[in-house]
Amino acid sequence: MGGALLGQWVRSTQYAFTVVDPELESVPPNARLVRDADALGEAQFDTIIVAVKPQLIDAVLPAYAGRLSESGLIVSIAAGYSADRFRDIFAHAPVIRLMPNLAAAVGKGVNGLFATPDVSAEDRADIVALMSLTGISIWVGGEDELDRVTVIASSGVGFFFEIARSFVAASERLGFNRNEARDLVLGAFAGAAELARQSDLDLETLRNNVTSKQGVTLAGLDQLRRDGMLDGLSDRTLQAAYARAIELR
Repeated sequence: MGGALLGQWVRSTQYAFTVVDPELESVPPNARLVRDADALGEAQFDTIIVAVKPQLIDAVLPAYAGRLSESGLIVSIAAGYSADRFRDIFAHAPVIRLMPNLAAAVGKGVNGLFATPDVSAEDRADIVALMSLTGISIWVGGEDELDRVTVIASSGVGFFFEIARSFVAASERLGFNRNEARDLVLGAFAGAAELARQSDLDLETLRNNVTSKQGVTLAGLDQLRRDGMLDGLSDRTLQAAYARAIELR
């Protein structure tokens, strides 16, 4: 996810990035790559962006505690790692927790943002400007709400891929080859999503507009909605992901 964001961020010449990664082979030309904290020398940074797996943060991040400038900001994309835990490491620095999704890689991301009260209006505006290079941003009032954004927007990308995979497989069983099935399913889904985004109509009305009485679409919808199956599955999916997010806090 950090690489997907960086790929969009470096398109702007307004920012300078230093990437610390012991294994990464290369970064975009206008970013600097170093292997560890020692390679940074005495450098300090206005913003430290944490793109480390949550379970590794306690082991990795203390080495960078002295790298944040006095008025610096911590920005994290690590799910489930609270702002207070970052403030313990970075001497109570202001923190913005950011939950992007993978569509940021193509500039179509949905980003949830939470800021601790001491984050300045200027820093909030700067981070929104940075994230505008990847998609849209939505501020939330608390970390629990950010976890719920994560479940829908970030994890939701994975849920979409699985639903699309299932439809592609079903399309193959209907007689299309893999490439044809993929193009048909993704084309239909992408077009429907864009139509819904541009329309003032609610989703139920849009659905009804393509559903004729006793028609083909209705026959399929009857299976999707049988015994409340789809709504129940959606509820269980989001609740399970949310419960896991709570466990990771």
